[in-house]
Amino acid sequence: MKPASLSTRLGLGIGLLCAGLVVVLALLAYGALDHELQSRARNELADKLGQVRHALGAGLDDRDLVRGPHELLDVVAGHDNLSLTLLAPHPGQAPLLDTGPPLRRASLDRLLPGAGLGYHAWADAGGQRLLTASSVVRLANGASVRVLLTLERSNDDALLGAFRRSVLAGVPFLLLLVGLGAWYAVQRGLSPLRRFRRVAANISTEDLSHRIPVEKLPLELGEVAQALNVMLHRLDQGVQQLTQFSDDLAHELRSPIGNLMGKAQVTLSRERPAEEYKAVLASGIEELERLSRIVSDMLFLAQVNQAQVPFERLSLGDEAARVAELFLYAAEDKRVDIELNGDAWVMGERLMVQRAISNLLSNAIRHTPEGSRVRIDIESGLEGATLSVANPGPGIAPQHLPRLFERFYRADGGRSRAEGGTGLGLAIVRSIMSLHRGSVAVDSRPEGPTCFHLRFPEAAA
Repeated sequence: MKPASLSTRLGLGIGLLCAGLVVVLALLAYGALDHELQSRARNELADKLGQVRHALGAGLDDRDLVRGPHELLDVVAGHDNLSLTLLAPHPGQAPLLDTGPPLRRASLDRLLPGAGLGYHAWADAGGQRLLTASSVVRLANGASVRVLLTLERSNDDALLGAFRRSVLAGVPFLLLLVGLGAWYAVQRGLSPLRRFRRVAANISTEDLSHRIPVEKLPLELGEVAQALNVMLHRLDQGVQQLTQFSDDLAHELRSPIGNLMGKAQVTLSRERPAEEYKAVLASGIEELERLSRIVSDMLFLAQVNQAQVPFERLSLGDEAARVAELFLYAAEDKRVDIELNGDAWVMGERLMVQRAISNLLSNAIRHTPEGSRVRIDIESGLEGATLSVANPGPGIAPQHLPRLFERFYRADGGRSRAEGGTGLGLAIVRSIMSLHRGSVAVDSRPEGPTCFHLRFPEAAA
């Protein structure tokens, strides 16, 4: 079964809610009308009963009541729905005065009112609704009588019936109007979602440039659209970087593979002495080692980008000293001194931190003139710990600085390849620092010096 659309669900929900409210309002209106009619009936009976009490207090006795005084009959004269009954204090005696149907007399005789004004709602044998106001009145000769003034509520029932028929006839049309209004409101309210659908239909891996227009969108949908646009922007950047990375990787692998194939084909074109074959094999081993370094660096980058490694408390001074000891012989060959100053404690993964320091120190030694000094300075502050690697060699041109940490990017491509660089060292450093929630930055001038900074977010106590 196909699930209902969001607009259908919302329309039905709003329609049912409005229908329920209409029904409740109709019931409340019916109850209020019934209450108002009952209140008017009680007020009318109270006024008439006051007139009866006044007439009885004018000197009438029980003999006068039997003769039917005109003062009392005038109270109910002209009111077909009103009847007056005067009964003895005790049930079972003949009525002193009764202007109503005889069939009601037995029911009225069972009423025993108190000294005050009381009301009794009941129905006769024919189902006619009645309201009786009752009271006990003392006559001039000291006798007491029960005064019962009964009002037929047929007119009220007719009015309530007309109201019920009107409601039953009008409510279906009102519910239909409410349903159509709910459907229109939902359709209009959800119309901005069509922008989302159009953009989603046009997005593909080849084209991620589409964005959702946020103008005139409701606040909630505007926030969703903004978040989706940011997500699409990140995806677009990621796809572009992946495409650029694939192109750069193919370019980097093409050179050593081309060199291997070219040398092998030239060597095999004719018979050569054994020494030439050995030279070609040695050259091939160098190219294969370069390929191996590229593959190893790529695997390390993939590991860093997906790593979930536990951190431990590390001393940057100790880790930098271990790395500097590994490069001691390479530095002595170039007559380069390595100076280490300061220390700080950070939370990190030991091998990755050593790899980041190693990459920076290797580049620094490679670009430092003979007889110079490479400085490693470590500082700890309120904003975290910083490890800086500085070399006095030739600086980096300003146009290269923004792209220096991209994969396979080289500020001096020819020299880096000649020295065995893969173009991935600084990209690895940036990935490691990103894993540690830190950052890497560079300060350089064309004439030198150049200084790289590893910033860790917070120092460990």
